[in-house]
Amino acid sequence: MDIPITKKKFNTSKIIFAVGAILLLSFIIYASTSFGGNSRLNIDTERIIVSTVKDGSFQENIPVNGTVLPITTIYLDALEGGRVEEIFVEDGAIMQKGAPILRLSNSDLELNLVNQETSVYNLLTQMQISQNAARENTINKLNRKTDVENALIEAKRIYDLNKILYDEKAIGSQEFKEAENNYNYQKQRMELALQVLKQDSLSSSLEASQSKSSYTRTQSALALMRKKVGDLIVRAPVDGQLTSLDAEIGQSKNKGERLGQVDVLSGFKVRADIDEHYISRIYPGQNGVFSFNGNTYKLVIKKVYTQVTNGRFQVDMHLESEVPEGIRRGQSLKIRLALSDEKQAILIPKGSFFQKTGGNWIFKLSDDEKIAYKVDIQLGSQNTEYYEVLTGLQPGDKIITSSYQDYGDKNELKLNKK
Repeated sequence: MDIPITKKKFNTSKIIFAVGAILLLSFIIYASTSFGGNSRLNIDTERIIVSTVKDGSFQENIPVNGTVLPITTIYLDALEGGRVEEIFVEDGAIMQKGAPILRLSNSDLELNLVNQETSVYNLLTQMQISQNAARENTINKLNRKTDVENALIEAKRIYDLNKILYDEKAIGSQEFKEAENNYNYQKQRMELALQVLKQDSLSSSLEASQSKSSYTRTQSALALMRKKVGDLIVRAPVDGQLTSLDAEIGQSKNKGERLGQVDVLSGFKVRADIDEHYISRIYPGQNGVFSFNGNTYKLVIKKVYTQVTNGRFQVDMHLESEVPEGIRRGQSLKIRLALSDEKQAILIPKGSFFQKTGGNWIFKLSDDEKIAYKVDIQLGSQNTEYYEVLTGLQPGDKIITSSYQDYGDKNELKLNKK
């Protein structure tokens, strides 16, 4: 007799399948609560930065890089071309005004100087000869004038005597007429002699003036030529430090070529590069600060260079107080340049959250600091440390300012403290 076999309701395969399904369902439920949609995301508090919103003094500023430069730099250019014959000092030497730096040679200039000097000496000799001739000519005319004057005196004496004799009928009219004609003739000669002397004086004066003017011009040309030759010795234009000297013995330098520069050591300025985005907001008189050796120093913009190169423009800034001890030419400085006056504002520290949110929202902690949730905010100006909050937060609120890169599109974060 056959015994009926009762079929088992559960076997090993079904049990394993059921356990797997339960585990899968549990994982789906966990994933949906932890990672899916708008559910919360568990975050360890050790991996985030929590900051507190505060009310404080705010000034909009931007960070800029500056380079320390001498207060004044005088460039040395070759006023005349030539060959470098001597170099009297080394690059970096401290110079006194007028001290020689190097000497050039230029045979053409030196030959022109000799020719110019010869021309001046020849002109001077010719002027002396002309002056001597003019004086001799004047003396001759004066001698002739003296003879004429003496003849006039004698003719007048005879005329006066004959007039008396003629009135007394002692002489005839022919003799009196002859004396009268001679007297009139001598007067005309005298007038002519005076005119000749006057004309001679004017001519001599004009000739002397022309000669003097010609001599002055020639002397000026000679002085200019001597200066050109003198410029072959390059000298320090001011007291300062010689830098960037570019010259070697035997090297040829063209007129106008840069030889080096002299930096005035009486002070320093700072030249800063600024993004062209701010060019409309930068003007002389604005202030900046930098830290050096533990102290803070104030700068003021003195000059703005509006030329934009590679998206940046430059400004020159001067120190408002004493020069920091130990500061050197070429040193780089980190400067905070103020763009506005100080004011009271709600502030949050700058952080990596901005890269994700663009300043439009932020994670704010609940009162029990167990949950952080999204809130919409509006930011205003910024400086190197803070953002200005216009709406969405109040002083005392706590927020997450570290990176939101791994938070996806979660609206809430569950904060787990270890």
